[in-house]
Amino acid sequence: MNREAHPPSTSSRRALAGVGLLASGTEVAQVAAGLLRTRYRWEEAQTADTLVALGGDGFMLQTLHLMLEQGAPRPVFGMNRGTVGFLMNEWRLDRLAQRIANAKAIKVTPLTMTATTIDGGTVIRAAINEVSLLRETRQTAKIEVSVNGRVVMPELVCDGVLVATPAGSTAYNLSAHGPILPLAAKLLALTPISPFRPRRWQGAILQDDVVIRFRVLDPLNRPVSAVADQYEVRDVVTVDVCLSKGPTLTLLFDPEHALDERITLEQFAH
Repeated sequence: MNREAHPPSTSSRRALAGVGLLASGTEVAQVAAGLLRTRYRWEEAQTADTLVALGGDGFMLQTLHLMLEQGAPRPVFGMNRGTVGFLMNEWRLDRLAQRIANAKAIKVTPLTMTATTIDGGTVIRAAINEVSLLRETRQTAKIEVSVNGRVVMPELVCDGVLVATPAGSTAYNLSAHGPILPLAAKLLALTPISPFRPRRWQGAILQDDVVIRFRVLDPLNRPVSAVADQYEVRDVVTVDVCLSKGPTLTLLFDPEHALDERITLEQFAH
């Protein structure tokens, strides 16, 4: 008899008490979700105490942002059904209840971006990885940088500049040659993107209790956009970035695959 043709009945599936399942819309994630629904019984995602997320890093960020917007963050155990999966655990079908029970909880505090635009609007968004400013046209951006109200760089001529959290320091920040920050460090990375002047400035490492302000010096002729993770605001004039005073986020990792150790080892990657 082909057992695959007769999936377990609902009563024979192992219950994952208080755990809900989310999956990205990709085919590979949806197939994995189908396998998990066959193997386990799940709580409704809206009322679950813990979530399992299937996808890549983009889907994990999407899931975390949705919880922040709803004001009800819950621990998330991700399994990689995407590309890089730096924020995810390895995909495995078996022993999921034990993996979640034994998982190492990693706390992540997002940034708050407050952007004002040319038309006078204000947009406030959270960023888990980074807040980045990027030129919108072929012309370089000209940006003044202040820390706690003090101008530390009167004019940065560049393609852009970003502020990254320790959790996000191995993402866009690392690609822009910014420093990798240990996850437990109470630090932020301030990193230029293709700086033209001052040419040799490589950025700064700041305490995470500061407020960083970017002021676009020529917003009409050299327009700049601000991006909080995946959310873009066009034509900004000023952008304030600080550590959020709201709830923290909790990511769950297999102990041998925890995010803090992966960030440390990333310093030795080549």
